[in-house]
Amino acid sequence: MSRLPFRRVAAASVLTLLTALPVAAESLADAMVSAYRHSPLMDQNRAVLRAADEDVAQAVSTLRPVLDWAATHRLSSGGVNSTSFGLEAQITLYDWGRSQLDIDAKKELVLATRESLVDVEQQVLLESVRSFFDVRSSAEQVELQQNSVRVLQQEQQAAQDRFDVGEITLTDVSLANAQLASSRASLAAAQGSLEIAREGYRAATGGAPGALAAPPPLPSLPESLAAARGIGQRNHPTMKQVQHQAAAAELGVASAKAERNPRLTGSLSAGIARQSSRQAPDDYVTGRNAEASVTLSQRLYSGGQLSSVLRQQMARRDEARALLLNAARQIDLAVGQSWANIDVARAQIVAINQQISAAQQAYDGVREEATLGARTTLDVLDAEQSLLEARANKIDAEANLQLAHYQLLSAMGLLTVENLQLGIPTYDPSEYYNAVRDAPFTSRQGENLDRVLRALGKSN
Repeated sequence: MSRLPFRRVAAASVLTLLTALPVAAESLADAMVSAYRHSPLMDQNRAVLRAADEDVAQAVSTLRPVLDWAATHRLSSGGVNSTSFGLEAQITLYDWGRSQLDIDAKKELVLATRESLVDVEQQVLLESVRSFFDVRSSAEQVELQQNSVRVLQQEQQAAQDRFDVGEITLTDVSLANAQLASSRASLAAAQGSLEIAREGYRAATGGAPGALAAPPPLPSLPESLAAARGIGQRNHPTMKQVQHQAAAAELGVASAKAERNPRLTGSLSAGIARQSSRQAPDDYVTGRNAEASVTLSQRLYSGGQLSSVLRQQMARRDEARALLLNAARQIDLAVGQSWANIDVARAQIVAINQQISAAQQAYDGVREEATLGARTTLDVLDAEQSLLEARANKIDAEANLQLAHYQLLSAMGLLTVENLQLGIPTYDPSEYYNAVRDAPFTSRQGENLDRVLRALGKSN
């Protein structure tokens, strides 16, 4: 087996699939593209990412002024009425890095959510691959069982003819009838499995399968299992996700410590008030006021809340560190299992090919001997059944081998539209983030955001 660079070979395999197959047949790449474009799970997690983007905007907004207005009308028992209107603006001037730590933590969570979206993309593509091979192998099983029914019909007719001339007994005819009925039952089961596989394909890709093309050449493996695990540790989105979550947890601890720091705030207020009485409603007194202030404050005692929050953030940091270690182990496990599945499927195919060759020779020999009276009908049926089972096992083994390669791609974090070079526009997670990260509020920024939302809607 050649040892070409893995990314290049994986991409080349898919490109070969795109360019070399008949237009009428649905390729594996077509299935993956349809899954990517029509997955509601992808749409759901894109919305989750946009919500995380808004967390950054909300954190940024805490450093901006807050402007409130209030209008009050008072009625008193003494007959003096008053009406007032006021504006008040407040802003945090300095909080010793508290708000910036929160902003940085939210940014890390955005990056973690982006990696979660990539992981969902891998799941969606892998499910489309699985459904593609399920349909193909199920269709091959139906064809195999149909051929078996045809062969057994011939065997049954031959047994009946031999019985009619007195060469064999009624028991031999009954055995042939029973085997034919069993084969028809297996055909019905295979047809049912094919319908189930077609429904799985519809769920995975958003459309029913047509004629499916042959799968592309298998991607070449990395040089070794250790190399594959190294790729997984560097590229798998789950690993990157928990790394960002761990960074956010570290910032959470720093933010909890910063809650004990002072806070410097500024405020500006202006108002107008008008008073009048029932006895002289046309006589009123109007007053105006404006004031500005700067306040430095610090919480001295919180009933243990600040200490509890700090301990909580430290526990979450420990949780994130443990998740990081567990993610590394799970990635190694997934890569190792996929690698082993490839080896097992290859060995099975080699052995099954030998089994088929031997079973075919045995079937041909037993059938020839049966015509000479040296073998019974049962011997022929047993030989035919052994050959059928070997061919059915080969179909499953070949499908398992194909799937295992794509499972390995997924375990290494390479089963994405970008890495496979499927040649379609992909969702840009930074587009919405760039539109909202500064907490837009003006009409021009709002118009830009509307354009982004429309573009995202078209690209989904």
